[in-house]
Amino acid sequence: MASRKEYVEFVLEQLSEAGEVSSRAMMGEYVIYYRGKVVGGIYNDRFLVKPVSSALSLMPEAEHEIPYQGAKEMLLVDNLDDRGFLKKLMEAMYEELPEPKKKKKK
Repeated sequence: MASRKEYVEFVLEQLSEAGEVSSRAMMGEYVIYYRGKVVGGIYNDRFLVKPVSSALSLMPEAEHEIPYQGAKEMLLVDNLDDRGFLKKLMEAMYEELPEPKKKKKK
Protein backbone atom coordinates (compact mmCIF):
# COMPACT_ATOMS: atom_id res chain seq x y z
CA MET A 1 0.00 0.00 0.00
CA ALA A 2 1.44 3.36 -1.01
CA SER A 3 1.20 6.40 1.24
CA ARG A 4 -1.52 8.93 0.51
CA LYS A 5 -0.43 12.35 -0.75
CA GLU A 6 -2.73 13.99 1.84
CA TYR A 7 -0.90 12.24 4.67
CA VAL A 8 2.48 13.33 3.30
CA GLU A 9 1.29 16.93 3.04
CA PHE A 10 -0.03 16.75 6.62
CA VAL A 11 3.30 15.48 7.97
CA LEU A 12 5.26 18.13 6.05
CA GLU A 13 2.96 20.84 7.39
CA GLN A 14 3.44 19.57 10.94
CA LEU A 15 7.23 19.61 10.43
CA SER A 16 7.23 23.09 8.89
CA GLU A 17 8.24 24.85 12.13
CA ALA A 18 11.55 22.97 12.02
CA GLY A 19 12.48 24.89 8.88
CA GLU A 20 14.02 23.27 5.83
CA VAL A 21 11.98 20.06 5.48
CA SER A 22 11.30 18.39 2.14
CA SER A 23 10.21 15.08 0.69
CA ARG A 24 11.01 12.97 -2.33
CA ALA A 25 8.73 10.32 -3.78
CA MET A 26 10.29 6.88 -4.15
CA MET A 27 8.31 3.84 -5.29
CA GLY A 28 5.01 4.99 -3.78
CA GLU A 29 6.57 6.09 -0.52
CA TYR A 30 8.41 9.26 0.54
CA VAL A 31 11.86 10.01 1.91
CA ILE A 32 11.89 12.96 4.34
CA TYR A 33 14.84 15.36 4.43
CA TYR A 34 15.78 17.92 7.05
CA ARG A 35 18.31 20.53 5.90
CA GLY A 36 19.43 18.15 3.15
CA LYS A 37 19.90 15.06 5.34
CA VAL A 38 17.65 12.00 5.35
CA VAL A 39 15.80 11.81 8.68
CA GLY A 40 13.37 9.09 7.73
CA GLY A 41 10.36 8.59 5.55
CA ILE A 42 6.68 8.01 5.17
CA TYR A 43 5.81 4.37 4.58
CA ASN A 44 2.22 3.08 4.42
CA ASP A 45 1.01 6.33 6.00
CA ARG A 46 3.44 6.03 8.91
CA PHE A 47 6.12 8.65 9.66
CA LEU A 48 9.27 6.73 10.59
CA VAL A 49 12.66 8.19 11.55
CA LYS A 50 16.13 6.75 11.81
CA PRO A 51 16.88 5.28 15.25
CA VAL A 52 19.76 7.62 16.13
CA SER A 53 20.49 8.11 19.83
CA SER A 54 18.80 11.52 20.07
CA ALA A 55 15.58 10.13 18.58
CA LEU A 56 15.73 7.15 20.94
CA SER A 57 16.18 9.44 23.96
CA LEU A 58 13.34 11.77 22.90
CA MET A 59 11.01 8.85 22.14
CA PRO A 60 11.99 6.04 24.52
CA GLU A 61 8.58 4.35 24.16
CA ALA A 62 8.46 4.58 20.34
CA GLU A 63 7.44 1.51 18.39
CA HIS A 64 10.24 -0.01 16.30
CA GLU A 65 8.85 -0.75 12.86
CA ILE A 66 10.17 -1.99 9.54
CA PRO A 67 9.28 0.43 6.72
CA TYR A 68 9.32 -2.27 4.04
CA GLN A 69 10.50 -5.85 3.69
CA GLY A 70 14.27 -6.15 3.98
CA ALA A 71 14.78 -2.70 5.55
CA LYS A 72 16.26 -1.86 8.94
CA GLU A 73 13.98 -0.95 11.83
CA MET A 74 12.99 2.66 12.27
CA LEU A 75 11.09 4.55 14.97
CA LEU A 76 7.40 5.37 14.58
CA VAL A 77 6.63 9.03 15.28
CA ASP A 78 3.09 9.02 16.60
CA ASN A 79 3.13 12.47 18.23
CA LEU A 80 2.37 14.37 15.03
CA ASP A 81 0.10 16.94 16.68
CA ASP A 82 2.93 18.48 18.73
CA ARG A 83 4.81 20.76 16.33
CA GLY A 84 7.19 21.91 19.08
CA PHE A 85 8.21 18.31 19.74
CA LEU A 86 8.68 17.63 16.02
CA LYS A 87 10.93 20.68 15.68
CA LYS A 88 12.97 19.55 18.68
CA LEU A 89 13.23 16.04 17.22
CA MET A 90 14.47 17.27 13.81
CA GLU A 91 17.02 19.62 15.37
CA ALA A 92 18.30 16.98 17.78
CA MET A 93 18.68 14.35 15.05
CA TYR A 94 20.42 16.63 12.55
CA GLU A 95 23.97 16.41 13.97
CA GLU A 96 23.86 12.62 14.15
CA LEU A 97 22.73 12.09 10.57
CA PRO A 98 25.31 11.41 7.87
CA GLU A 99 26.07 14.04 5.27
CA PRO A 100 24.42 13.43 1.90
CA LYS A 101 26.55 11.44 -0.51
CA LYS A 102 28.22 13.45 -3.25
CA LYS A 103 26.86 12.73 -6.70
CA LYS A 104 29.41 11.34 -9.13
CA LYS A 105 30.13 13.40 -12.20
CA LYS A 106 29.67 11.66 -15.52
